[in-house]
This record gives sequence, C-alpha cells and structure tokens, in this order.
Amino acid sequence: MIHVLFVCLGNICRSPMAEAMFRDMVKREKLDQKIAVDSAGIGGWHIGESPHHGTLSILKKYQINHEGLVARQVQREDLNKFDYIVAMDQSNVDDLHKLAGDASTTHIIRLLDLVEESEQKDVPDPYFTGNFEEVYELIKKGCDRLLALIKKEHNL
Repeated sequence: MIHVLFVCLGNICRSPMAEAMFRDMVKREKLDQKIAVDSAGIGGWHIGESPHHGTLSILKKYQINHEGLVARQVQREDLNKFDYIVAMDQSNVDDLHKLAGDASTTHIIRLLDLVEESEQKDVPDPYFTGNFEEVYELIKKGCDRLLALIKKEHNL
C-alpha cells in the first residue's frame, strides 16, 4: 500500500480538501486498494473538528465525498509511516523538515512544485483569503500531477 499524507497549517481547509479530492481521484482510477490517503495539520488548534464550511461547500459543489474528514495534528511517526508527505506551502515544508530532523525517509514535497508551469508555488490559505475556489483549482492541478507521479514511480 502506498500512503499519502496532505499537510497544511490547521487541517481544516487545504489539506482535508486535498485528501478528499485525491481520494476521489484514486477511487475513480480504481487504485483505492493500492493508495491510502490522509491529512494532518502542523498545529493542533482544530484537532477533532470537521473541515471549514468553505472547504465542505467546495467539496459538495464538485460532488466529492467528504465523509470521515476530521482534523488531526501531524505526528513524528507519520514521517516514517507515509511514503509521500505533501505540504501546501513552504512554511509547512520547513516545519515538516524540523519535525523530521534526520529521522525521516519520507518524500516531503510541496504540492505545487509538481505543477512546473505554475508560477504560484504555495497554495494560499483560504482560512485567511476566503478564496476556496482558487484553492480548489490549484489543489486539483497538483493532485493530478501527484497521481501521475505515483502511478509512474510505482508502475500502476
């Protein structure tokens, strides 16, 4: 099983949106028995909460299942449990590397680094901007590329 973890600051906006979207893509490709998807936040402010209403609204709009999404904080053991840890912005990447120290063998990447033609490399936090539609479009592009990368690297 290939394990993918999406990470943002609080795990109520960007990373649960990415989790739901990627899980939907994986299911449509009939790879849900080969790829497991989760999300977590750098901070623990929202542990146990459902995603932000803006995230839920976007997922409903695009008919993407959001059942089972509950905020949690990334743990050090996640860094060895997951094959791909996908951060939403450079600050998240930096925080993950600090948490990992020298212990992690996980592939930590910034989602939009996979979209080479994109000038924007950080997915903006809609908790502050309110622009959930823009975030959806950016995450969709990144998730498309991530799935293509995983399929190529694992011959799926």
